[in-house]
Amino acid sequence: MNLSTEIFGAVMVVHTPEELGEDQSDNVRAFLESRERQKLIVDLDGTETIDSIGLETLLDVQDTLREKGGDLRIATTNYANRKILEVTRIDSMLEVFDSVLDAVKSFA
Repeated sequence: MNLSTEIFGAVMVVHTPEELGEDQSDNVRAFLESRERQKLIVDLDGTETIDSIGLETLLDVQDTLREKGGDLRIATTNYANRKILEVTRIDSMLEVFDSVLDAVKSFA
C-alpha cells in the first residue's frame, strides 16, 4: 500500500485511505512502521470509515514509534472521526489535533 505523504522537516504527515479497517490495517501498519521518520501525523480527513481494528492499528503504531523514541499524532476535522475517537476514548491515548498544521507544530 502506498499512502500519500507530506514532509515538514522531521515530521511526516500520512493521509489515510477512505477506509481504515480490517482489510487495510495490516498494510497501513506496515507502511507507517516502515517510515524512516519517527515523528508521524496521521491525517484522517480522507477516511470515511474507521473500525476497531483501524483504531487498534493506530495505537499499535504509536507504541512501536514510542519504543524507537518517536510518536504518533492524529489530525482530523472530520466530525464523525473525532466522535469515534472521543466515544472510544482513543483521544485520551493519542493526541488529536484539529489541523495538520497544529499537529506539526506540536512536535516543536
